[in-house]
Amino acid sequence: MRTLALFVLLALVSSNSLARTQVVMLGTGTPIPTPNRSGPATAIVVNGTAYIVDFGPGVVRRAAAVSKEYGGPLNALNVDQLGIAFLTHLHHDHSSGLPDLVYTSWTHGREKPFELYGPPGTTAMASNVAAAWEEDNRYRLYGLEPATSSGWKINSHEIEEGIVYTDELITVEAFKVKHGTWPNAFGYRFTTPDKVIVISGDAAYDPKLEAMATGADILIHEVVSETALSQRSEFWQRYHRSNHTTAYELATLASRAKPKLLILYHVLVFGLEDEIVLQEVKSQYDGEVILAEDLDIFE
Repeated sequence: MRTLALFVLLALVSSNSLARTQVVMLGTGTPIPTPNRSGPATAIVVNGTAYIVDFGPGVVRRAAAVSKEYGGPLNALNVDQLGIAFLTHLHHDHSSGLPDLVYTSWTHGREKPFELYGPPGTTAMASNVAAAWEEDNRYRLYGLEPATSSGWKINSHEIEEGIVYTDELITVEAFKVKHGTWPNAFGYRFTTPDKVIVISGDAAYDPKLEAMATGADILIHEVVSETALSQRSEFWQRYHRSNHTTAYELATLASRAKPKLLILYHVLVFGLEDEIVLQEVKSQYDGEVILAEDLDIFE
């Protein structure tokens, strides 16, 4: 396993722009608790500000591993700097790191409320997290371990398709994807001064996702192995095909969308070697493609 890899893409950046966008794979795993892959989590870092997409188990420890605070390269992932996140959907492997993400960054010094964007149901999840840790909040606010007065709060924003967030560094556009029977599962398109980055979340093949990825600098996409899927029962094959994109489907999508870099994550191989899915994609796609590992950094 690569503990920390840096892949540099050569790109033309306008001479009047000092922007620098980096993608950090904080977690590349699935609901299967493989020790070398934390739950899905990605950081888009623009000029020293980190925007988190999904927050599976282990998200804060992975962020700390690449933070300046703990000897890594990025100040943006110092724990007290983690203050905004975008959720693709409410499956637990993408969202169960929320208490850690909010409260660890708070007790580490974050002063402002945490900003959280996600599908309908996000506000209820945030409220229930606050209720579950009510006693901890009370102790840290009024006990022997005082913390900042507002950092424990979660400002939740339930989204629809379209532009859901913008500031001077980034524009974030959400688009619905097909993920089984979930009524609201989203992918995201991030536009920065020097990059366009698209993240699928969990998604079956959909022409809409292909359209959003067309011309992107980086496409980060989930994938299920064709070989591994063929060894499952008919029921599970139907299930996974309605929830996820197969390697050959992704190769077709990428061949038409033509991202400068295709990054594979949330790889479903059901006990086979992860590399098999990379081989499957490469057999039908001749663009640049990488099977991501936790803590990989891409520019």
